Amino acid sequence: MSRVVLIAGPTASGKSALALALAQRHDGIVVNADSMQVYGDLRIITARPSVAEESEAPHRLYGHVDAGENYSVGRWCRDAAAVLQTAQAEGRMAIVVGGTGLYFSALIKGLTDIPPVPMAIRTAMRARLDAEGVEALHAELARRDTAAAARIMLRDRSRITRALEVLTATGRTITDWHRDGMPALVDVERAAKLFLTCERAALADRIERRFDTMLASGALDEVAALATRGLDPLLPAMKAHGVPWLIRHLRGEIALEEAAAGGKADTRRYAKRQHTWFRNQLPDWPWASPEEAMAVIEAQLVR
Repeated sequence: MSRVVLIAGPTASGKSALALALAQRHDGIVVNADSMQVYGDLRIITARPSVAEESEAPHRLYGHVDAGENYSVGRWCRDAAAVLQTAQAEGRMAIVVGGTGLYFSALIKGLTDIPPVPMAIRTAMRARLDAEGVEALHAELARRDTAAAARIMLRDRSRITRALEVLTATGRTITDWHRDGMPALVDVERAAKLFLTCERAALADRIERRFDTMLASGALDEVAALATRGLDPLLPAMKAHGVPWLIRHLRGEIALEEAAAGGKADTRRYAKRQHTWFRNQLPDWPWASPEEAMAVIEAQLVR
């Protein structure tokens, strides 16, 4: 019987290399669970597996979405379900790897299946945000969906506009949608699972070196091409770590050194949040260093 392996961890911890090694060892399929690596415009700046690495084992859900789209957790679940079904039919191991906690939560706990919001509604809501301000939109949300407004911070622009967009598009509050969700795709009790991590200073060093490598590999040109598209700055792809800073550099606002420092600092803070999220939300997952990780997974596969 094919197995499912779940590999989570902070950015730059070595998850992709571990997943590839496991796929080669067990004839597996690597399935992306990183919300930024889905975007085709962002191979370098998101540290997606290289073309050479992707040729060494099947990789799925990498770079299959245009940066102009707002790719949701629900869409990822539907895409992942199709990949997992294919792996099951072929008797192959599915290795789900990434650092997006909501993807893993949805995979093993299920998720609300909210229909896509039409672009016209999203555009109109962005215009209202610019004209009226985030406080006014939060006040409207408090009137129309009290429960959602209580959960969302006053200045959380993305979540406030998302809740109002859903309400406008569907006629139902996002709170109502959360009551009826998609089922879990993976039985976590039967899956091998791991949170890959390393000592804080070592991880910070890996983040620093990886960002420098991305710049040397053409990340600035990649971001310049993205910037020419004139996309909504609130789109997820436009907020990928390093992208806003490098766009500021391209506009002549800051030096490249400052942009790189800002991108690295954002990435370090994100890694800290990833540790906190997984520790709190999935406390029973085993944690392991890169040196221990393969043995920890293999031990679970022979249960």
